Amino acid sequence: MTRPASHTPTVQIVVNRIPRQVPEGTSVAAALAQQPPGTTRTSVTGEARAPLCGMGVCHECRVRIQGRIRLACQTVCVEGMAIDTDAGTAPGSATPCP
Repeated sequence: MTRPASHTPTVQIVVNRIPRQVPEGTSVAAALAQQPPGTTRTSVTGEARAPLCGMGVCHECRVRIQGRIRLACQTVCVEGMAIDTDAGTAPGSATPCP
């Protein structure tokens, strides 16, 4: 008897205008961590930043999703989601959190 191949459903997201496939149920933070450079933004001093606490307290994972600032660790990827980071941008251009 053979077992059916396990198939994990995926969703397509767009990160900085680049389409990506991620497993359904993946947080935006996890999806970004799996893609180079693995960061979410650049600090005002030019340092690469990435999720730290994983529970929405530190705000290090803030990104723009569908045009609105969201916390990547608290957001689940959905089909067609457009995510924009400012990772790798010039110092001082980090997106402020409202």
